[in-house]
Amino acid sequence: MKLLIKNGRVVDPGTKTDEILDLLIVDGRIAEIKPKIVAPSCPSVDVSRLVVVPGLIDMHTHLREPGFEPKETIATGSRAAARGGFTTVCAMPNTNPVNDDPRVTQDILAAAGRASIVNVFPIAAISKGSRGEELVDMARLLAAGAIAFSDDGRPVPDSRFMKRAFESAQALGALVIDHCEDKALSRDGVMHEGAYSRRFGLKGIPAAAEEVMVARDLILAGETGARVHIAHLSTKGGVAALRAAREQGVAASAEVTPHHLILTDAALESHDPDFKINPPLRSRADVDALVEAVRAGVIDAIATDHAPHTVKEKSQGIEKAPFGIVGLETAVPLILDRFVHKKVISLDRFVELMSANPARLLGLRGKGRISVGAEADLTVLNLSQKVTVDRENFESKGRNTPFDGWKLKGRAVMTIVAGRVVYPFDFAYPTAVGRPS
Repeated sequence: MKLLIKNGRVVDPGTKTDEILDLLIVDGRIAEIKPKIVAPSCPSVDVSRLVVVPGLIDMHTHLREPGFEPKETIATGSRAAARGGFTTVCAMPNTNPVNDDPRVTQDILAAAGRASIVNVFPIAAISKGSRGEELVDMARLLAAGAIAFSDDGRPVPDSRFMKRAFESAQALGALVIDHCEDKALSRDGVMHEGAYSRRFGLKGIPAAAEEVMVARDLILAGETGARVHIAHLSTKGGVAALRAAREQGVAASAEVTPHHLILTDAALESHDPDFKINPPLRSRADVDALVEAVRAGVIDAIATDHAPHTVKEKSQGIEKAPFGIVGLETAVPLILDRFVHKKVISLDRFVELMSANPARLLGLRGKGRISVGAEADLTVLNLSQKVTVDRENFESKGRNTPFDGWKLKGRAVMTIVAGRVVYPFDFAYPTAVGRPS
């Protein structure tokens, strides 16, 4: 199978590339990169005035399958990912059953294979049932196809157990993705604890609920030599702890979500459950610290924490509705509009945060770069196209977004996985030629 991508602005900070180039793809890999490639018998697509970047990678996605298919399936989540420009997503383990057994891991991979849209890499649980009591067999789960370990929404409360988990992961060279939350401090909270929670009469979740666990696990990672990745970092204190730990040589990384970079706790004035997220939307000071950490290189990745729920679940009111929003189809426009176009970050930094760094952290050799021999996972961006977020047009089953109606600039217009165009969905490979709309 061959495909020629013509006249695209190829941007890859890893190879220091930013120029108009053609890319020849053969059998799922990049075979040639030149200003002009002549291949008369090869199907081609002209991407003039568009930007070609390494395929985007989401380190934190909830695909809900198995067990919660009314919220999302691997197939619908994969379509949402492709439409959003993501070639790879990492599926969190809080399914039913929990992904704590190689058979569950293999079932997820099989379902992803049947969907045949984007790469899906399962993240396995740290503990059996994510109960924080019995360590999973990490070696067997890695052999089955797990890419990292996390108890995500049910963080490990026992420090001794967490140290054992770090020791086991370190021995195998595995990454621990860490949802940092002290449940005793956050219990019954629905939003960030502060002036707004008091004004709105809503029970708060203090920043300390995150920060004490960030501090604990950075200490434990330092003691064990394990690699720890802090999921959805949301507080100024968490950023300070991460920066200090890295200065001391701890193998720590972190991600932040678009919603934590853009929205603040003031949004909860509406009591709209679509703003109810865990960790919660924080104060302006926290948001400013996160944005600076992204700009300065302290934060390694932007992840969506795509968390779909049914309309019925999210319609229960702010107190009873579950935490979470969808993000696969809004992340790219939000970051391009609010950060790249406003020159908070460069396009190179965008690629680092959403492709190159996730590939490096997850050990995905051949992804996150555009070079001869690399896997042909590519995202094509139209930086100038105007977008209005419309939840009714989502490919995801989830409609729970606080960004409905937002007008943004920039989006993914083509997603290519292993040399195959998976978005637009109606792309008539191999005969279609021309610039995508």
